Amino acid sequence: MLSPEIEDKLKLAEQKYLELQYKLSDPEIVSDRESLAKLSKELKELEDIYKAYKTYKRIISELEQAKDLLKNEELSQLAKEEIERLTQDLEKTERDIRVLLLPKDPRDSKNVILEIRAGVGGEEAALFVADLLNMYQKYAEEKGWKFSILTANKTGLGGYKEVIALVEGEGVYSRLKFESGVHRVQRVPITEAGGRIHTSTATVAVLPETDETEIEIDPKDLRIETFRASGAGGQYVNTTESAVRVTHIPTGISVSCQDERSQFQNRQKALKILYARLKDLYEKQREMEIAKERRQQVGTGERSEKIRTYNFPQNRVTDHRINLTLYKLQDILSGKLDELIDALIEHDIEERLKALA
Repeated sequence: MLSPEIEDKLKLAEQKYLELQYKLSDPEIVSDRESLAKLSKELKELEDIYKAYKTYKRIISELEQAKDLLKNEELSQLAKEEIERLTQDLEKTERDIRVLLLPKDPRDSKNVILEIRAGVGGEEAALFVADLLNMYQKYAEEKGWKFSILTANKTGLGGYKEVIALVEGEGVYSRLKFESGVHRVQRVPITEAGGRIHTSTATVAVLPETDETEIEIDPKDLRIETFRASGAGGQYVNTTESAVRVTHIPTGISVSCQDERSQFQNRQKALKILYARLKDLYEKQREMEIAKERRQQVGTGERSEKIRTYNFPQNRVTDHRINLTLYKLQDILSGKLDELIDALIEHDIEERLKALA
């Protein structure tokens, strides 16, 4: 049975849901587009809790009826079977309700700045970055998300020293937020003739997209420099100063963009990345100040933490945070990430439920 405190929360949610339904039947509200959109959003946010509480009350009522039937000798066996089934349904519904009442991460609905950088392993690490980039691009396609590369630093063999992308869509951060950390690959490099297995790494950072209204930056704290682009770019290479470097002087965070031919476009891209990095930095500082225990969650998301190994000889992917091993390496690298991500989300929910208890 749910605690009285949880029942009180559910009753308030039910009352609020029914009030919103009544308001949305008012012709004045229906004719006011802004009010209609706001109230419809509130109703949608409460819908799952309302339905789960309705199911919970139905099961409680049916359980009471089944227990009454135990007194009837002819129906007692049937009643016992029904009680067993309803008890299982009740346990599942109670868990669903507790999950729905967990505090929501306000960033879950945000788009993502995805940063992938080569770590240990030279050219092989750069090629692994290209593999991870392709993996996330394919996953975005499966989810119907928009995937745009903001800036990329390519190497000669088709790898990347660094690539930064913007991923846009519904619930992007909620699905990708556990990807931050060190990803390790074990395979025979194409650059290695001896056939020895090498271990290389790449770091992934997943930052919720931040706009200029979310953090205050004094324009005087920004140093914006222009320079001539290098690499691919046709006639614009080394002829116009289209590349842009933006540095936040107080923190020393610096972002360079040169992929666009327009100085303005490169500046906008650089600022987008800079704002996301600054918000991430400030949030981490605030979390440290109030002593949040990130270790209660699925890893810390720190760049130095090894989270996953991709082993080619064994066709194996292991997520070290939850001790999950899948022998589906090629599927995962082709964007079939849901099994991994669902397991990480489920583990996070279990840890948060334990903390709540």
